[in-house]
Amino acid sequence: MKLVTLTQETKKDLLNHLLKRSPNNYGAFEERVQVIIQEVRAKGDEALFAYTKQFDKVELTAETIRVTPEEIEEAYREVEPSLLDVIRKSLVNIRSYHEKQKKYSWFDTTENGTILGQKVTPLGTVGVYVPGGKAVYPSSVLMNVVPAKVAGVGRIVMTTPPGRDGKIPASTLVAAHEAGTDEIYKVGGAQAIAALAYGTESIPKADKITGPGNIYVALAKRAVYGHVSIDSVAGPSEILVLADETATPRYVAADLLSQAEHDEMASAILVTTSKTLAEEVLKEIDGFLKELSRAEIIQKSLDQYGFILLADNMADAIDAVNAIASEHLEIVTANPFEVMTKVRNAGAIFIGEYSSEPLGDYFAGPNHVLPTNGTAKFFSALSVDDFIKKSSIVYYSREALEPIHEDIIAFAEAEKLTAHANSIRVRFERR
Repeated sequence: MKLVTLTQETKKDLLNHLLKRSPNNYGAFEERVQVIIQEVRAKGDEALFAYTKQFDKVELTAETIRVTPEEIEEAYREVEPSLLDVIRKSLVNIRSYHEKQKKYSWFDTTENGTILGQKVTPLGTVGVYVPGGKAVYPSSVLMNVVPAKVAGVGRIVMTTPPGRDGKIPASTLVAAHEAGTDEIYKVGGAQAIAALAYGTESIPKADKITGPGNIYVALAKRAVYGHVSIDSVAGPSEILVLADETATPRYVAADLLSQAEHDEMASAILVTTSKTLAEEVLKEIDGFLKELSRAEIIQKSLDQYGFILLADNMADAIDAVNAIASEHLEIVTANPFEVMTKVRNAGAIFIGEYSSEPLGDYFAGPNHVLPTNGTAKFFSALSVDDFIKKSSIVYYSREALEPIHEDIIAFAEAEKLTAHANSIRVRFERR
């Protein structure tokens, strides 16, 4: 982990370095992803089964691709009751938080005979992608399915790669069932995204695809965008801790490593005004690396994308925070709520030393599907809004239209759109 004095130059260098993690910089994979997408689009299940055999070493058929009720029952027998209890507690918090985000249709009327409004409609079918591979992600299931369920989505379809035994991890299946997933399919990678985007004999076409994944999944989501909506093109995980001399070094170090363990490209950054804190955090990190099971991954992550930025003052530190626009931001300072008001760019903000990032990952309730790679400057966390669409409602009576119809005609003619003007004019012509 590199200790760097914060200056305009070092900030610029850091931002350029972090951008190397963006899926936009992985053009070498794009051709392979396009081939997979086109094959699945053209051949449907045939291509889906072939790629699953090639990449996951699992033989699938039309009869085995979908998870059965019996497999879900088996998963419940395998999951520890204590874990099931935690999943259910977390589910309550996540659902409660997202229910506060619900939008409703509205209508506004006037005495002259107009009705203007907005009709809110849930999406028909949503595809939720849940990654496999290096870890198991029942928490991602909850974070993607629950807001869709709260929004009123009619059909929630989940895809996730099977293990070599052809099974889905039991905790993933249980989380999916508890959250209200309608269908679960044993397929992952770019081929799963293509199936959700275009539909196959077994998998229905979705209106939107959400959920994180590896570089192939990210590029596939970007490639099918337009044929289907997506939540975002997610990059590797990241955390930024903004701290001063009041922070506990051991807590800060532990929180930084909580994200570094995701993968070798994860980013962990400390921005601080205290050199003493910086040095103590480095010592604590060295100690943790001797204990943690994913120390090798963490070390590679820290070597490549781990930084401690030492700022002269809190104003400069906050400026760096806004420039980086991290997925997760922890504020551990003497006046964290005051600092929070000055933060413009962050996916999720955790305030105080007992609000560590994993609290948000698993339990608190806010969504953990967040913008990465600086996109928190213009994107938001996954929410109920991602699973609805809004239609404008316009009604004018003749009495309401007549006094303003000449204005509309004039506007249309100024744009040289005579058919537009005529559409209004014919309603008041004298014949």
